[in-house]
Amino acid sequence: MDSAALLFICLAAAVHVAAAATLHDHSQCLDNPPDLSLRGVEAGKVVSDLPGGYTAYVTGPSSSKHAVVLASDVYGFEAPMLRKIADKVGATGYYVVVPDFFHGDPYNDSKNLTEWVKYHSPVKAAQDAKPLFTSLRNEGKFIGVGGYCWGGKFATEMAKTHDIEVVVLSHPAYVTVDDMKEIKWPIEILGAQNDTVTPPEKVRQLEQALHQRMEIEYIVKIFPRVAHGFACRYNTADPFAVKSAEQALTYMLDWFHKYLK
Repeated sequence: MDSAALLFICLAAAVHVAAAATLHDHSQCLDNPPDLSLRGVEAGKVVSDLPGGYTAYVTGPSSSKHAVVLASDVYGFEAPMLRKIADKVGATGYYVVVPDFFHGDPYNDSKNLTEWVKYHSPVKAAQDAKPLFTSLRNEGKFIGVGGYCWGGKFATEMAKTHDIEVVVLSHPAYVTVDDMKEIKWPIEILGAQNDTVTPPEKVRQLEQALHQRMEIEYIVKIFPRVAHGFACRYNTADPFAVKSAEQALTYMLDWFHKYLK
């Protein structure tokens, strides 16, 4: 084989490896990033003095004895759709807190997701959030946690503690079967048929692990024809996408209504 042919083969192999790496590195977690310029009228407000040093979007009646903490996906608490969801939850009577668990450093396209997650571990974030949840409980509130993507793992970690009463995971990321063995509270998992982050087969594994634990109440639903992010980051011009997100919100609210008493 002459040197020109060998060089061609090496270049072709390099292109193939690079293409495969690009495909492997892509994550649906990054699809349809929020457009912060689309923020409209909000019912709540941003506060910056919560226990634990958190800034948060808060909405709903602060006097309510039932609180919902929403944990965002990697794009953080400023996402307009997430705040819209928070306002809708607050309108049903819950005091809703959407903390900035990333302390001003949400993911953006200039960052490497794998490296970013190393510095923003949802496991560590759940540990660090102890003062916030303690404060809510000291106010006499019963607490539910709803988590999206990254926030699904955060919610899972909170469900291993005695600080809350119920959790809902919407298209979660990083959640494992072993996590389900430590859950202490009713859990709802809302998956997506076309999710490549936590695909249906993985969701069914989580469900099977929960099924083996007779003491834990759970519900698992896989929404058809939608992908990761469908509950909080979707195409508002697509009626089916909008309907699916509305159904996910209804499922979450029904689960909270059942267990936040």
